[in-house]
Amino acid sequence: MSTMIIAEAGVNHNGCIDIACRLVDVAATSGADWVKFQTFRADLLVTADAPKASYQKVGEEDVQTQWEMLKALELSVNNHHVLKAQCSRQGIGFLSTGFDLESIDFLHSLGIPLFKIPSGEITNLPHLHHVGTLKSQVLLSTGMSTLGEVEAALDVLTRAGTPLANITVLHCTSAYPTAMQDVNLRAMLTLGEAFGVKYGYSDHTPGYEVSVAAVALGACVIEKHFTLDRTLPGPDHQASLEPDDLRAMVKAIRNVEQALGSGVKKPCPAEQANLTVARKSLVARRAIAAGEPFTTENIHAMRPGTGISPMRWDDFIGRPSRRSYSPGELIEP
Repeated sequence: MSTMIIAEAGVNHNGCIDIACRLVDVAATSGADWVKFQTFRADLLVTADAPKASYQKVGEEDVQTQWEMLKALELSVNNHHVLKAQCSRQGIGFLSTGFDLESIDFLHSLGIPLFKIPSGEITNLPHLHHVGTLKSQVLLSTGMSTLGEVEAALDVLTRAGTPLANITVLHCTSAYPTAMQDVNLRAMLTLGEAFGVKYGYSDHTPGYEVSVAAVALGACVIEKHFTLDRTLPGPDHQASLEPDDLRAMVKAIRNVEQALGSGVKKPCPAEQANLTVARKSLVARRAIAAGEPFTTENIHAMRPGTGISPMRWDDFIGRPSRRSYSPGELIEP
């Protein structure tokens, strides 16, 4: 099954619809399946004096509130229609994460087929319940959470009407960027085993090797932030991939998917031509007279592998030769 790759534009448009459309274009040309933005109203998301997270601050003198930052990053209703149309033109799916109940309803009205619950909402029962009542496909991000909190969130979603089969749990570390020692990628497997759900990875690490590793471990969804330029001002640019790296990540994931294969251990078609070249046969080590017993001194194993397999060595040792052999001749049955 092909991994769902979500190119997370998030708020890396910096409040500019032209940049947002360029992000759609980059995501589409990278080969990602979806491009995802963030839908919110700052007035419903944070209090007026809520501070920024440390990674969101620009220097020690930054006194801007989280509300002020987010207000400048809101996408209007019209912006969403523009972006959805741009996605349609570019042949890539349009998604957005709703951070408040009104935004979720708006996205539902747009026909969004999949709802992402961000890590910050995993303990928000009204939010979880509201998404659960939609009975849609759900991505549940689990940054900052314990296994018990994930279990409680899944319980709310399923009790509200969303089947467990519709939910994919994303392992995530809510640190931007995430240091390698904080990834704990095996926790992704723990989530799948603990709850019997599909699982994936929301990647905030520098680079993309952890996303590729997650696919090798069975992730069915990869979400990765990207930007036009990591040096742009804004909270998420530094923890995002630039266009060339996004394309390289998608290519690497698709290569790994092919490499994983069926799991059946047998020679592949490309190996067939090498079987007789690389394997060995029973061969006369020296001249052997008819009727002479085969011994460890007069036969040995040599290439090519077109004769009797050396795995039958014990069958031949001590058996009389049916004919004479010259040195280097393949032994016959």
